[in-house]
Amino acid sequence: MEQLTRRSVMRAGLAGVSAMCTAPALALTNSLSDVGGKVLGSQLATVFTAREIVTLDPAQPSAEAIAVVNGRILGVGTLERVKALLGDQPYALDAAFSDSVLVPGFIAQHDHPVLAALTMSSEILAIEDWALPSGRVRAVKDKSEFMERLAQSVAARSDPDEPVVTWGYHPVFYGLLTREDLDSISSSRPILVWTRSCHEMILNSAALQRGDVNEAVVNGFSLSGKRQSNLAQGRFWEQGLFAVLPYIATMAATPKRLKAGLELSRDYIHAKGITLGNEPGGILSKPVQDGVNAVFSSPDMPFRWSFMVDAKSMVEKHSDDAQVLAESRNLASWYGGMTSLADRQAKLFADGAIYSQLMQVRKPYLDNHEGEWMMDLDAFERAFRLYWDADYQLHIHVNGDAGLDRVLNTLEANLRRNPRYDHRTTIVHFAVSAPDQVGRIKSLGAIVSANPYYVTALADKYGEVGLGPERADQMVRLGDLQRSGISYSLHSDMPMAPADPLFLMWCAVNRMTASGRVAGEGLRVTPEGALRGVTINAAYSLKLDHEVGTLEPGKRANITVLSDNPLATDPLEIKDIEVRGTIMEGRKLPAGKAKKKAALDPRSRGEPAESNFAETALNHALNVVHTHL
Repeated sequence: MEQLTRRSVMRAGLAGVSAMCTAPALALTNSLSDVGGKVLGSQLATVFTAREIVTLDPAQPSAEAIAVVNGRILGVGTLERVKALLGDQPYALDAAFSDSVLVPGFIAQHDHPVLAALTMSSEILAIEDWALPSGRVRAVKDKSEFMERLAQSVAARSDPDEPVVTWGYHPVFYGLLTREDLDSISSSRPILVWTRSCHEMILNSAALQRGDVNEAVVNGFSLSGKRQSNLAQGRFWEQGLFAVLPYIATMAATPKRLKAGLELSRDYIHAKGITLGNEPGGILSKPVQDGVNAVFSSPDMPFRWSFMVDAKSMVEKHSDDAQVLAESRNLASWYGGMTSLADRQAKLFADGAIYSQLMQVRKPYLDNHEGEWMMDLDAFERAFRLYWDADYQLHIHVNGDAGLDRVLNTLEANLRRNPRYDHRTTIVHFAVSAPDQVGRIKSLGAIVSANPYYVTALADKYGEVGLGPERADQMVRLGDLQRSGISYSLHSDMPMAPADPLFLMWCAVNRMTASGRVAGEGLRVTPEGALRGVTINAAYSLKLDHEVGTLEPGKRANITVLSDNPLATDPLEIKDIEVRGTIMEGRKLPAGKAKKKAALDPRSRGEPAESNFAETALNHALNVVHTHL
C-alpha cells in the first residue's frame, strides 16, 4: 500500500479537488498549482468514518475513513493515516456512518426520466410490485382485481372532471380490456389505460369525448394508424397510438403530471443510492428538456444527470453531415446546473426490442417469425461513420446475435478504415448473443452495457415461446464477458425495469427466474463484478472513470451508504440490503424526499402552449418505448 502522505496524494490527482465548485459538471480544468494553494490553505475537510468502506481501488480495497474537501476525496485509509495526511489542515470528524458500509456512488448508466415520470405519476396497476418513495404498490393478480382497484381509484377522486391515467395493464396476463369495460367504471370521468408495454392505450367514452376522437377523426389517420386503432373498443396501439396522441395529450401528459412524475422519479432514484445517471438518446424537444431541467437541474438535486445525442434522429432529420454534427454540438446549450450533455457520445440503434421479440437472431424463432431492424443498413453505416470520424463514443442498442453481427462488422470496418484508440464502443442491452461473439467484442475493443433483468423476467417464458430453452437461458451472458476480461456495466432502462442497482446486481449474480430456478448457472458473475457494473465500469462506459466509480484521492466524493457489504452478504440477499442515503460531492443526503419542489410551467418561460408541450413530451416517451418494446 502506498504511504499516504500529502505529497503522494497530490501526485495521485488533487488537481481536480476544487474544480466542481467553479466548473460545469464533468469538467476538470484547474491546474495543480491553482488547486494546491486552495487545498493547503484553510479549507475545512470532513472525515467520514464507517464500519467498512469498499473503495474498489485495487491498491486499497478496504478502508475505515475517507477525507473530503470541496466535494472531492482528499484521502482514504485507516483513521490514523487519514489524520496524519491532514496534518494541520482543519477537519470535522463525522461518525454518522459508524454502523454503515460505504461504497462508490451507484451510477444509472441507461434510464429514461421522461418516460419514467409519465408512468410513475400514473395510477400504477401492474404485473409486478413497485416500491416507490410514496409506498409500495402491490401487483395486480388478474383482470378482476384490476377493475376493482381502478374503480377504487376513480371513486377516490374529488374532482369529477379529473382524468384518471393508469399504467401497467398487461393483456397477456389479464386478457382483453375495452372501452366497454372502462365505461362500466365511469362513463363521465375520462379514463386512460396505458398498458405495461406502453405500446397501447385503452380509452373510455368520456376520454374519447373529451379529446373529440370520433369516427371521422380515425378515418383521417394513415393506413397503418387506422389498422392499429379500434374505436369501438377504445383501443389504440403502435401507429394508432401516435395518431390519437394530439387529441389526448393534455389528459395524459400535462406539465403538472410531468412535474409530479419527475419529482417522484428523482426521489425514487435517490432512494436507490444513485449519484449519477444518463439518458441515452436525449430529448430533442427543447420545451420538454426545459421541463426536465426545471426539476433535474435544480442545485439541490441529489444526483447529476447527463443526456446523450440521439444519433438516429439526427441523421434522419439532416441530410448534410456537417449540419448533423453542428446540431449535435449545439444541444449542449440546452443544459445547465445538475444536467449536462454527455461529451461526444451518441446513441444508435441496430435491431428490434427483446420485449416484443423483434431482435434479429441468427437462428429462426420457434414460430419462424422474423425480427426487425431499427435503422436501414445504409443509414446505420452513415451515422456510425459520421460520428466515428468526429471522435464520438457510440452506444448501440442491440438485442439479437444477428444484430450484434451487424454492429461488430460495422465497428471492424471503421477500425480498419480509421483506427481509433480507446473508442469504448458500447454494446447496449446484450440480450441474445453467441459464444463466438464474446472474443470478437474483446478483439475490437468494445464494451458492454447489459440489462440482467431480462433473465429474471423473460427466461422462463422465452424458453417456451420464441427463443427456446437453450437460447433463453443463455441471454445476457455476463459470465463469459467477465472471464474474458471485457468491461461490462449494468442498467435498468427505467421504467422497463426498476432503477435499482442492488436489484440489478442480484439479477446478475444469481440469474434467478420468476419461477425460482437458475438460468445459465455458468453465466453468473461475482458480487464484485456486479458491484463494478453499477460503479466503476458504468463510469468507464461514460468516459467518467477518472471522475467517479471508485473511492480514490482526487475523484468526486460520490458515495452510497448501505446497511451491509454486498461483497460479503449472501448473494440471494443483495437486493434486500438497505440504502440509507448517499454522499453527493460531499453533501450528506439521507434516503428520503427532497425538500425543495421545483416549479414547472413551460408557458411561464415563453414556451408553447400546454397542448404542444404535452404532445411533444408524449412523443418523446413513445419514441423511447418504440425502440425498447
